[in-house]
Amino acid sequence: MSKFKLSPDQQRVVDHGEGPLVVVAGPGSGKTRVLTERVRRLVTQVPGHFSVLALTFTNKAANEMAERLADLGEVKQRVTISTLHGFCLDILRSRGHFIGIDGELQIFELAKDRKQILLEVALKDPELACAVKEADDQSGGRAKLLDRWLYTISRIKAHPLSELGMDDPMAMSIMSAYNAGLRACGAYDFDDLLLLTYQLLTEFPKIADLYCRIYGYICIDEAQDLNEAQYAVLVALCRDSFRNVVMVGDPKQSIYGFTDAGPKYMKRFHDEFNATIIKLNENFRSSQVVVNTARALNSTYSIDTQSTLRGEIALEIGRDEEDEAAIVCRRLQQLFSTGHPDVENGITPSQCAVLGRNQYVLIAVEQKLKKLGIPCYKRLSTAHEYESSVVQAFHLALRLYANHQDRLHMNELARMWGVDLSCFNLPVDTQGVLVLLHRMSEQNGQPEHQAVVDALDLIQHQAGGLNLSPCIEGLSRFADTMGDPEERRAIRDDAQVLLHEWDQYLRLGIDSTKTIAGFMSSMALGTTRKTSHDGVALLSVHASKGLEFDVVFIVGMVEGVFPDYRARNDPHAMAEEKRSAFVAVTRSKRLLYLTYAQTRKMPWGEIWGSKPSPYLCLMGLA
Repeated sequence: MSKFKLSPDQQRVVDHGEGPLVVVAGPGSGKTRVLTERVRRLVTQVPGHFSVLALTFTNKAANEMAERLADLGEVKQRVTISTLHGFCLDILRSRGHFIGIDGELQIFELAKDRKQILLEVALKDPELACAVKEADDQSGGRAKLLDRWLYTISRIKAHPLSELGMDDPMAMSIMSAYNAGLRACGAYDFDDLLLLTYQLLTEFPKIADLYCRIYGYICIDEAQDLNEAQYAVLVALCRDSFRNVVMVGDPKQSIYGFTDAGPKYMKRFHDEFNATIIKLNENFRSSQVVVNTARALNSTYSIDTQSTLRGEIALEIGRDEEDEAAIVCRRLQQLFSTGHPDVENGITPSQCAVLGRNQYVLIAVEQKLKKLGIPCYKRLSTAHEYESSVVQAFHLALRLYANHQDRLHMNELARMWGVDLSCFNLPVDTQGVLVLLHRMSEQNGQPEHQAVVDALDLIQHQAGGLNLSPCIEGLSRFADTMGDPEERRAIRDDAQVLLHEWDQYLRLGIDSTKTIAGFMSSMALGTTRKTSHDGVALLSVHASKGLEFDVVFIVGMVEGVFPDYRARNDPHAMAEEKRSAFVAVTRSKRLLYLTYAQTRKMPWGEIWGSKPSPYLCLMGLA
């Protein structure tokens, strides 16, 4: 049974029985707790042989829900908690052969990899090659063209219901060439996970029926951030008869319009499924000043219950971005030293976050924190960027081990090692990859190259399953032979990160048989990454979504930065900027500090004089 006391509205969500439900849950209303307790009630009190599917949008949210249900014991096996992309990957792993997917999907998660694939296929197509050549005549023209094409491809894949862009022959030609380039490397992108799952469920409805029989109830978190492809997967999964879906979200916190996501799919779900609506209007998380500030940004934000703690809000102004950073750091040091009456048991760096509308406004703060020795971290993406070339090369070698068709990363490793691949026979299987890597390492005779293939030779396939730990430990031993202490440190640090990710993969329940290919897919999805860190968080507003901190600083509060100058002539974009400010403010549980610099050096080098953000006026601070 739950050890938490729920409000009457929260209890209504937990107790909701059959049928579709939309829960409009504002910031601090305890939606994660409510979802968790609903799952708990379903698997412990509702009779029947069924499982519960809980879909989230971040690995952190999935991990948090899993931790709260850890006490369920064996019953927890009836609960599947996953990101939507992770769930789609699982479906395609087990049943993708119906639409021609053989084995593990290898995901090209890095934009630079997808851009390289697109460039290579474009140069082989006369019409596309002509467009690339014309773009080369402009400053940065090729990169901008490829970015624009990738955006077009993503938009088409994100609209399987409305078929947006499919009447554009040029766009379809670009997407067709790009997809062919991916498949030639035995690879897929993130958009493919949704699109191919939709294809599978619609072309083979019996598979959708199977999943509906397995999962008696479905819970969806952060529903205001659904896009059309995600909604399409949900509709295809439910088909005509399955209706036990609970969708939780808050239209006021929809800030991913640039991905074509938005609250319209919550409304569409309500209309098409004839769903009941329950509103959670309490805020149990934020202090009074935080709630009042959020209300100033959105007059429709109504609160029935809120904290009795007053909290604190303040605005401070720096001369330039360095002075602004110094102001933030002085305030942090003061809080670490003396605490605050509204934050129990003192304040540590991990309870604090510095948020910016864009990453560049955080640079000076990061530099100042590091200079003062205050621990901090930036939100880690799924991109695997290593300090040491040795571990980076090992990561590329693992990609090849998992997928012998991956010519893109084979060429990247060859460039790193200065090797001419035309001297070798290209591999047709895993054994061929190992032979190729050994010969590549021998061509220049570099110890670093030999260390990578020696580590790869330590992969153990035992009765207990696959084991990568000896390989990673082999890299650490090689680090001990390096003369440069910085090189030793970089290899050891990167190896430690890789070892953590391997250990995390072993704990995941997604694969009955652990494989290198499965490990690489999990790394691409970010499920093996740490979701919490020690130190002050330095986050963009979009990266902070779903997180909470006792102390929040919002820096760069000037016109042109927050709201972003690119939104000024677009009413829809400006509305989303205001929602972003609402999200930033409501990440705070207790204390909220806003800052700006009177002058700021912009990313392109120009010095801007600053005008206070209009949001400060709404908050009564300017």
